[in-house]
Amino acid sequence: MRKYWVIQRKSFSYLIDKKTTFAIIVLALIALFSMMVSIGVGELYIPPFGVFTALIGSGLEMNQLIITEFRLPRVLVAFIAGASLALSGAILQGVIRNPLASPDMIGITGGAGFAAVAFLTMFSDDSNNLLLSINYLPLFAFVGATSVAFLIYGLAWKDGVTPIRLILIGIGLMALFQALTTLMMLMGPIYRASQATVWLTGTVYGTSWKEVKAMLPWFLGMLPILIFLVRRLNIQGFGDDLTTGAGISVHRERFMLLMVCTALAGSAVAFAGAMGFVGLIGPHIARRITGSSFGGLFPASALIGGIMVVLADLAGRTLFSPLEVPAGVFTAAIGAPYFIYLLFKNQ
Repeated sequence: MRKYWVIQRKSFSYLIDKKTTFAIIVLALIALFSMMVSIGVGELYIPPFGVFTALIGSGLEMNQLIITEFRLPRVLVAFIAGASLALSGAILQGVIRNPLASPDMIGITGGAGFAAVAFLTMFSDDSNNLLLSINYLPLFAFVGATSVAFLIYGLAWKDGVTPIRLILIGIGLMALFQALTTLMMLMGPIYRASQATVWLTGTVYGTSWKEVKAMLPWFLGMLPILIFLVRRLNIQGFGDDLTTGAGISVHRERFMLLMVCTALAGSAVAFAGAMGFVGLIGPHIARRITGSSFGGLFPASALIGGIMVVLADLAGRTLFSPLEVPAGVFTAAIGAPYFIYLLFKNQ
C-alpha cells in the first residue's frame, strides 16, 4: 500500500508519494555522484575530494582550471541534454499513449537535426568559422523540431488527432528528414559532412560555458509549463472522452505539450546531437521506479536521462582512449536491444 504526505490549503490539496519522493532523492544523488566522477576522470585523474575543492574555489589551481573551464561545462551539457530528451520522450508517451513513442522515433529530433546541420552548413565560411552566433543554433533546431511537430499534427488531423495517426505519420517524416539531412551533408563541404556525421551520432565534445548559457534557459523555461500541465496529462491517460468530460480541451492540451516537447528536443539536439534512444529508455526506467503518474515520472525521467548521457560520455572519453567515441554510440548500443525487447513485450 502506497503512503502519501498530504499538503492541503483552502484553494488546493496535493498528495506526495513517499516512495516516489525517496526514489527521486536517490536518483538525484546518483546523478550528482555520476557527474562528480565524470568531472574527475580523464587524462589527469582528479579524486572526488579534489573535484569538490575545485568546485568551491579552493584546491590546486591546475585542478580548478581543468574542471571549471573544460570538464564541468561538458558534463553539464551532457546532463541537460539527457534530461531534455528523456522529458521529451515522457511527454510524447503520455500524449500518444504509446510506450514506443520518443522524439527520435517520430521525427522531431530528425527535424531539429536537419535544421541544425543546415545552420552549420549555410552559415560557415571557408575557415570553418560560424558567421552567426552559436546562440542561434538552438533557435534553428527548435524551428526544425517545431516544423515537424506542425507537419505531424496537421497531417494527422481528421476530425481531431488520434495517437495512432500521430505516430504513423511521425515515422514517415522521420525517414524524410533523415534523407534531407544526408542530402544537406552531401551538398556541403567534405569537412562539414564528417563533422555533422559525428555530431548527429550524439556528442558533447568541445562544449564550453557558451553552450551551457545558451542551452540552460530553454530547459529551465519549460519546467514551469510542465508543472502546470502535469495533472492534465495524467487525466489524458484515461482517454479522450473522460478528458473532455473533465472540462479539458484535448487537442489544445496536446498541441501545447507537443510544443514543449519540441523545445526540449530541439535544444538538446542543437548542442549534443541526436542521441538515440534516451527519450525512449529514460521514461521506461522511470516508470518502473515511480509508477505512471507524471508528477513523479517527469523528474525521475529527467534524472535518468541525464545520468545516461553523462555515463555514456564518460565511457566514450575513457574506454578507447586516446580515441574519443561519441556518447550517442553507447546510448544506441544500450537502447537498440531495449527497443527490441519492448517490441516483443508489447506484441
